Amino acid sequence: MIKYQHIRWIFLGIGLSAVVGLTGMNVYSLYALHENTVQSSVEKQKRQLLEYTNQVRNRFRYPLNDLWQVDMQNLHTSLQVDGKDPSRMPEELLAIIRDAYADRLFSEIYFSLPDCSACDQYGSPIWHYNPLSGRMEETTQYTHLISDGLAIAKTRTNALVHEYRWSTRVVFDTHNSMTIALINLRSREIVGYLCFLVDSDYLINNYIGPKLIDTFGYGGQNGIVVWLHDWTKNEVLSTTHSGTSYSYQKVDFIQNFPDLLNDWNLKASFTNIPEITASQETLYRNLAALGGGVVLLIGVLVFMFFTAQRERSLAERQSLFLANVTHELKTPLSVILAAGENLSDGRVVDKKRLHSYGAHIYSESMRLRSMIDRLLDIARSNSDQIHLKKEWVDLAELIRGCIDNKRTFIDSNNVKVHVETDKNVPKLFLDPTALTSIMNNLIDNAIHYSPNKKYLAIRLLRHGQKIMVEVEDHGTGIPRKAQKHVFDKFFRVEDAMTAQTKGHGLGLAIVKDLTVRNGGTVTVKSTQGKGSVFILTFPVSETGENISADRGKTTI
Repeated sequence: MIKYQHIRWIFLGIGLSAVVGLTGMNVYSLYALHENTVQSSVEKQKRQLLEYTNQVRNRFRYPLNDLWQVDMQNLHTSLQVDGKDPSRMPEELLAIIRDAYADRLFSEIYFSLPDCSACDQYGSPIWHYNPLSGRMEETTQYTHLISDGLAIAKTRTNALVHEYRWSTRVVFDTHNSMTIALINLRSREIVGYLCFLVDSDYLINNYIGPKLIDTFGYGGQNGIVVWLHDWTKNEVLSTTHSGTSYSYQKVDFIQNFPDLLNDWNLKASFTNIPEITASQETLYRNLAALGGGVVLLIGVLVFMFFTAQRERSLAERQSLFLANVTHELKTPLSVILAAGENLSDGRVVDKKRLHSYGAHIYSESMRLRSMIDRLLDIARSNSDQIHLKKEWVDLAELIRGCIDNKRTFIDSNNVKVHVETDKNVPKLFLDPTALTSIMNNLIDNAIHYSPNKKYLAIRLLRHGQKIMVEVEDHGTGIPRKAQKHVFDKFFRVEDAMTAQTKGHGLGLAIVKDLTVRNGGTVTVKSTQGKGSVFILTFPVSETGENISADRGKTTI
């Protein structure tokens, strides 16, 4: 049996380990799936930011689409012939300039020949587009933005003109100007420079700002807040959510513009992306369901294990109980049979011996009847066939009656009895037969399990709306571990004293069952080697009668 018990513990450990392991794997899988969803959603937003910056770059190129189709060899030849007279610029290039000027993105357009005198000295003459005449005119009235843009373009283009593969090279001076170097790939020479002054207000307020909201939504409704930020001035130029103040600590990702707007970038804060929010809610629901299932499964495993343990223990106690009952039933039957056989044979004729045989038969019959009554009480309790007949009971009188009925038993064991009752204890609506059985069981146990100093104290007390009956002894006491089981059927404390004392583990089970059926509770306080106190607690009946009989302390 012990071997199988160890095996059951091993299998319980294996089962719990399997549940915990599978749960851990499922939790890991759920979190991995959630992280993949988060990563995918964030990457999607990053790609959207990159696509947006490419769209901004294409916005600059859109007004000049035809420029990439110009034959730079012919343009170079024409400008060499008519280069001294800006009014005679080839119509092909002039038409492109007119279309570009019509776009509000550019406020001014200038042209410089390859020598780019304005690149080296501010105030040198360059060509300027006059929208009134629709022609290019020479001028010295331009801002430093133009000369700076031309200088940057000249420096960058000269460094790569011999290896460059395209006929145009776009160079941005931050957000101020856009300069396009026109390159003759055949001769590897620069044809000229077109410089476009950018209207920053229009770019921010009429294009970038509205397009940010169209792309990413307003107010962070798509789970992202985007700021157009001038990092050189630490200034927010536009945002998708004016209600969210910019802070570098809030920035989750920075996207630069490709080859333009060098002082500007997009800074994004990922707040509540719908896909992430939905994934998080799903994760929490799955974890809650998984946790509930695991707790339930572990609870079932533990319940089944301890139920099996309890059933095994109960089966062992029942087996022991049957053996004890069989033995105890045989003992009085043997005495009765022997005495009856002697009497029936007529071999006993002496009156004293006849009286002695009759007394033996009577006492053993009463003992046998007592055991049968207890068995019947347990049987009725298990089948719920106990029917109480309640009436108003004076507990003080009932306790004294129980002691009087056991007077011979008490005196023969030299028991010192102490009874104490309060004066304000009312009558209770209880079953007197059940209460008598309870008190008899507790008194018998107090005497049986007191090997040396036999002491019995019964106290009837009132605490508020509760009546308490305390039965105290100075016997062997009950170990702490066994106290929670003493009211279980067939349970007996295994020690030297109980081994010498006859019993079946039914008395206290009957006490608890009858107490509960009468609306009360029973508890025990015990110290091993010093004794025990059993406490019965009953609520005061609403229509209970106060008893004013003479009461006090009695020592017998």
